[in-house]
Amino acid sequence: MSYEKAGKIAAEALQYGRRLIKPGIKLSEVVKKVEEKIIADKGAFAFPPQISMNNITAHYYPDPSDDTEFKEEDLVKLDLGVQINGHIADTALTVDLSENNEHLELVKASKDALKEALTLFTPETPLTKIGKAIEEVIVGYGFQPIRNLSGHEIKPYELHAGLTVPNFNNKDRTPLEENQVFAVEPFATTGDGYVKDGKPSGIYKLVNPKNSRSGRDVLNFIIDNFKTLPFHKSQILKKFGDFKGSFGLRILEREEIIHQYPQLVERSGGIVSQAEHTVIVKDKPIITTKI
Repeated sequence: MSYEKAGKIAAEALQYGRRLIKPGIKLSEVVKKVEEKIIADKGAFAFPPQISMNNITAHYYPDPSDDTEFKEEDLVKLDLGVQINGHIADTALTVDLSENNEHLELVKASKDALKEALTLFTPETPLTKIGKAIEEVIVGYGFQPIRNLSGHEIKPYELHAGLTVPNFNNKDRTPLEENQVFAVEPFATTGDGYVKDGKPSGIYKLVNPKNSRSGRDVLNFIIDNFKTLPFHKSQILKKFGDFKGSFGLRILEREEIIHQYPQLVERSGGIVSQAEHTVIVKDKPIITTKI
C-alpha cells in the first residue's frame, strides 16, 4: 500500500535525521542528507524537510547557502514528508540539545499527547475528543498547546485536505470515517499557545494554476514536478538559475498563482516542541510512520 510504503521511508528518514542533529552541525547539511536518504530509498518529497528551532514553530527550510549551526540549548524540530504516487506520510520529532535535558518535559508533553491522540483514530470518534485529549496531556505537563495550528487530513497530492485535527477542545463534533488519513501533530509550548507569521520561508505551493505568460516556464515546471505539493525556492533556482527562477516566482506570486508560506513563530516568544505521525482511521488505527 502506497501510504504505508511512504510511511516507512519517512520514518526511517526521520530517525536518520535525528542522529545527525548535533551542536556545531549546519542545519543545511542535515536537510541535504535527509533529502538524499529519501531519494535513495525511492521516495519523493511531499514537502521540503524543515528544521525549526526554539520559538520558530514551523516552515524553516535551510537552503544550501544557510550557514546556521545547531547550538547547545537549542530545541530542534525536524518535520518531513514523503510521497509515493501522491500518497503522503508526514512525520516530525523534537530533539533537545541542552546538556542537562532542560526541555525534557516539554518534549514529553507533545510526544505523550500524540500517543494518546493516536488511539482515538477510530470510526465515529468526534474531532473534539481528540483535541480534548491532546490539550489535557499538554496542560497536565504545565504547558500550552498551540491553538492556531492543527493536524490535517491527507488525500492524494493534497497535504492539507478537508478536516483539521485540533490541538485543543474546539467543540467540533465531526466524526471520523474509516480509511481517512490524517497527520496528527501536537505542539506544546512554554508560551501562550499561539503562532504568528514570521519571515518569508521560501516554501511555496501552487494554489491557482491559471495561465501566466511571463512565468509560464516556471509554472509548467511546478505543475509537472510538484502538482499541488509544497516546494522550495532553491528547487526552482537550481532548474532555471537565479534570475529567471526568482523572476518567475515573483510573477506567479504577484498573480496569486502560487502562495508563499511564512515561517511561523510562537507569538509570546515561548519555545515549542512537536511530535507527529500519520495515521489511517481503522478500528485498530494504522500508524504509517511508526517504526
